[in-house]
Amino acid sequence: MDKPLTGKVALVAGGTRGAGRGTAVALGEAGATVYVTGRTSGSTRSEMDRPETIEETAALVDEAGGHGIPVRVDHLVPDEVAALVRRIDDEQGCLHVLVNDIFGLTTMEWNKTVWESTLDIGLRVLRLSVETHAITSHFAIPLLLRAPGGLVVEMTDGTDEYNSKNYRVSFFYDLAKASVNRMAFARAHELQPHGATALSLTPGWLRSEVMLDVYGVTEANWLDATEKEPHFAITESPAFVGRAVAALAADPDVARWNGKSVSSGELAKIYGFTDIDGSQPDCWRYLVEVQDAGKPADVTGYR
Repeated sequence: MDKPLTGKVALVAGGTRGAGRGTAVALGEAGATVYVTGRTSGSTRSEMDRPETIEETAALVDEAGGHGIPVRVDHLVPDEVAALVRRIDDEQGCLHVLVNDIFGLTTMEWNKTVWESTLDIGLRVLRLSVETHAITSHFAIPLLLRAPGGLVVEMTDGTDEYNSKNYRVSFFYDLAKASVNRMAFARAHELQPHGATALSLTPGWLRSEVMLDVYGVTEANWLDATEKEPHFAITESPAFVGRAVAALAADPDVARWNGKSVSSGELAKIYGFTDIDGSQPDCWRYLVEVQDAGKPADVTGYR
């Protein structure tokens, strides 16, 4: 089917940019109605102070063939999330897909122990990446459970397997990403009796708007960044992980993934989708076998 998600309603919480935007657009491409939330709307910006807006994402959903609905929400504020879910209920009467991609962090302290970290910054990491997901799930899942076959995707950084063996950036970031994976595992236990599925999904090295700016490139010339960082060759566009979510949402046997921790590269091999350049980058296998192993950058056989 060209539009396998026609008639389906999705909420992409944290859809302003990056993986959230890529996911919203991919769901739209598959025909879904997508509620896109975030804090940057019109001239109002979040603490990230980036130009991307939820309205832009919603317009991209429309262009892709779906229906995008932007709603400004701070997912740390329970009343705002509750109001969002009431609106979805009033307008659609259902919710089939929930994607928790909320983060929006501005400051990260790299390679800091718990005692070296600035406590306010570290706790902010946990609030933005864990508390927001819990609040959103608390209000949204009852609506999702009205119909069987619902899907909850926890977007994270790193598979459970990789994160369990590798220290991730700093104490607080490591804890945050492990927590998101565990939330998906716990939620799967809770949802299974209701015929719904929960899993955690990680993109690889993501060419988000922020990352492109860091390397001084655009999506059109991103390969130029390999002159500074050769391993950048394994990166993927936000569309890749978005297509992973769309494939999961359209899979009648999606329950096989309940409680699993998966990556965009892993799912691409199973569902057959590609990145926008036609490749299938397998970043997490590359990290283990090439980058973390200290080998020269070479993506042959990895995309």
